[in-house]
Amino acid sequence: METHSSSSFSNIKSYLQALSDTPNRLSRRAGSVSTSFEETSRVRARSGGDMKRSLRWYDLVGFGIGGMVGAGVFVTSGRASRLCAGPAVVLSYAIAGFCALLSAFCYTEFAVDMPVAGGAFSYIRITFGEFLAFLTGANLIIDYVLSNAAVARSFTGYLCTALGISTESKLRITVNGLPKGFNEIDVVAVLVVLALTVIICYSTRESSMLNMVLTVLHLVFIVFVIVIGFTRGETKNFTEPGDQNHASGFFPFGASGVFNGAAMVYLSYIGYDAVSTMAEEVRNPVKDIPVGVSGSVILVAVLYCLMAASMSMLLPYDMIDPDAPFSGAFMGSDGWRWVSNVIGVGASFGILTSLLVAMLGQARYMCVIGRSSVVPAWFAKVHPKTSTPVNASVFLGICTAAIALFTDLQILLNLVSIGTLFVFYMVANAVIYKRYVSVGVTNPWPTLSFLFCFSLTSILFTLLWQFAPPGKPKELMLGACTAIAIAVLQLFHYMVPQARKPEFWGVPLMPWIPSMSIFLNIFLLSSLDRPSYVRFGFFSALAVLVYVLYSVHASFDAEEDGTLSQKNVELVKESIEV
Repeated sequence: METHSSSSFSNIKSYLQALSDTPNRLSRRAGSVSTSFEETSRVRARSGGDMKRSLRWYDLVGFGIGGMVGAGVFVTSGRASRLCAGPAVVLSYAIAGFCALLSAFCYTEFAVDMPVAGGAFSYIRITFGEFLAFLTGANLIIDYVLSNAAVARSFTGYLCTALGISTESKLRITVNGLPKGFNEIDVVAVLVVLALTVIICYSTRESSMLNMVLTVLHLVFIVFVIVIGFTRGETKNFTEPGDQNHASGFFPFGASGVFNGAAMVYLSYIGYDAVSTMAEEVRNPVKDIPVGVSGSVILVAVLYCLMAASMSMLLPYDMIDPDAPFSGAFMGSDGWRWVSNVIGVGASFGILTSLLVAMLGQARYMCVIGRSSVVPAWFAKVHPKTSTPVNASVFLGICTAAIALFTDLQILLNLVSIGTLFVFYMVANAVIYKRYVSVGVTNPWPTLSFLFCFSLTSILFTLLWQFAPPGKPKELMLGACTAIAIAVLQLFHYMVPQARKPEFWGVPLMPWIPSMSIFLNIFLLSSLDRPSYVRFGFFSALAVLVYVLYSVHASFDAEEDGTLSQKNVELVKESIEV
């Protein structure tokens, strides 16, 4: 017992000593881009077999669209229009799409430079180290599992709509002995999750083909909704409310309402990050990944704006049902109720595609985390016949199915998204750090100081936007924060030279675009509710505990004396030749 206690104390002491040397370790990690390919191969060897390079740019575009265009747009658009932006929700979707594109640029630079599975975990690990990578990766996987469970349960609701069933409870079993919120057993959601788990274990290529079919069917229904809205709607609804006592015009809630609406609908764009986790399975990362990631975000943004315009033409903003904006517009129309059933069918296809892509992504995150041994290496195993991470896929699939079985949709929705936005924020910071810091060449402190000051200013701006009372003082303080942020950014841009530039593809207008992404992700984090932050704090504390007691001395970094292995330029060239 005494020996065990002293061992645990020694591990914690070693971990704290490692943290005290963080700036030097960060510098070493940023300069490790030229680490030998042999070391990288040893990390990948933990998976056993290799993932097969079978995906092309159109597969990635399909995965991106499928991952983003789920059922969420059928709900968030109505809520944003009715409560935040009015008809200007079209601009809210455009702004949110622009924000998503900025984050997509950051992901793309890393994915091209490091075509490995694991996405954000791998990117943060090479820049800010294993601890922050594990913290963000653990929260992201928890977000994936919870959101996938929520999406699976929402499938039951939309299936009811498609079948013309009035209530979801007819497809769920109510158990009176369980507490409220956990007493409706959803067998349909479990069957959907388990079926998709089998598919993604079988083959990534076949999963892509299924995703393509479902995505095309879903897009057909979306185009149908857009056409119905533009042909049956009226342009006067862009400016005239249903109740003349309500504010009129295209901006009934002002400019602030447009931005608040953008924060609400931004979550409809989450899903493109899953594409970067498949980089190791892309045939030509240099050409295919930029087109796949950025192209899917642009196409989805156009679709969302058209859907928002269609919705705004169907009904005045103050008459839109915030929970069912499209189907609600037809429920009271004689001869048009069938459209609601069609929308239910289309949303069901969207749920399946978004669930398929998310489950592919979560398995690859877990696989790469397993490669570094911060979790058991069993999760890293790639099946030699299917070339897929079967262990990670099955484990996370069972966890998702178990939660979807009994947990109410609203409880799940209150717990998701914060981890994903936090990871987007970290990746934007990481791409700046990677560009400006190199071992033995640059001092990391100017870059770290800039990132800290810019984030602090962004937080201050966000707090003022959310809590300061309207008026001239608020406008002056917001203007001052904006001026300080621009000044800090300009000062960093002119005084700190880039230590390296990407050989193949890089974020343009460095450091402006990643900095805008940092600000926007902080701004969007403020729109989440208290349970989200409670969940984030709880699971973050749990992740720290696991890291200190297990991961810090079991990880690949510890085994290799702190040396981080990663993909280098040779791997990119190798993939191009293939």
